Amino acid sequence: MATNLAIDEELLNKALRVGGLKTKKDTVNLALREFINRHKQQEIIGLFGKADPDPGYDYKKGRAR
Repeated sequence: MATNLAIDEELLNKALRVGGLKTKKDTVNLALREFINRHKQQEIIGLFGKADPDPGYDYKKGRAR
């Protein structure tokens, strides 16, 4: 899907250098994936302490020896 965007060239070039990628397209796609992943992580962090632990769960049973 072709999309025209007005992206700050200086910012895009910095991201291209920092990311070490070859194309602007790869740089933008990586930035979008990282943006989505960061927001998913924040959602997960927001769930900490909200779930009640299972008192019958044996965490030692699942360990590989």
